[in-house]
Amino acid sequence: MNFTFYGHACFGIETGGKKLLFDPFISGNELANGIIDPQKIEADFILASHGHGDHVGDLLDIAKRTGAKVIGAYEIVSWAEKNGITNLHPMNFGPYNFEFGKLRFVPAWHSSCLPDGTYGGNPGGFIVQATERNFYYSGDTCLMLDMQLIPKYAKLDFAILPVGGNFTMDADDALMAAEFIQCDKIIGIHFDTFGYIKIDHDAAKKKFRDAGKELILPKIGETITL
Repeated sequence: MNFTFYGHACFGIETGGKKLLFDPFISGNELANGIIDPQKIEADFILASHGHGDHVGDLLDIAKRTGAKVIGAYEIVSWAEKNGITNLHPMNFGPYNFEFGKLRFVPAWHSSCLPDGTYGGNPGGFIVQATERNFYYSGDTCLMLDMQLIPKYAKLDFAILPVGGNFTMDADDALMAAEFIQCDKIIGIHFDTFGYIKIDHDAAKKKFRDAGKELILPKIGETITL
């Protein structure tokens, strides 16, 4: 299973011959300029955790170009449909079996509005149970006790958690989240993009290392085999 980081909270997962793209926001991210060309990103499925522009900024363009199936809260999918997307799968909190494996949409504590100002539905995260690996992407969220349910749904091989603070968990909260979800390998996202969420990479990694866990802070454009 390959993980590719496109910056901020956007990443791709390749599993079982399918390409999953999460929270596509590239062209509006200054840190990704000159490194990632959104016109070259391929996807079979696009998964949106919530409706904020820094998570769906390139969703419509990539979905139209690739024909990828857009998965997300009912309100996000309805917004995509109104903007010309036809390959869609609306969800609310619960499980569904897709070609790439079992997907469960789970709660996140955040907010959600779409770029046009309309309501974006409940923000959430995703548990993916694929043939190769099981993983959890929390979406934008603070630390919450609901995360203790995650290992009851799936034994995780890795998890993708925000670590930038201010809008989401910081590294300390993400470390507690790693305990809640019973996962020792964490990929950090949602850091450094804006002034509010710049972090000390070495200090964050040390917190995890001291706790017997691993925090990976990928570089934009980096692909990791998991």
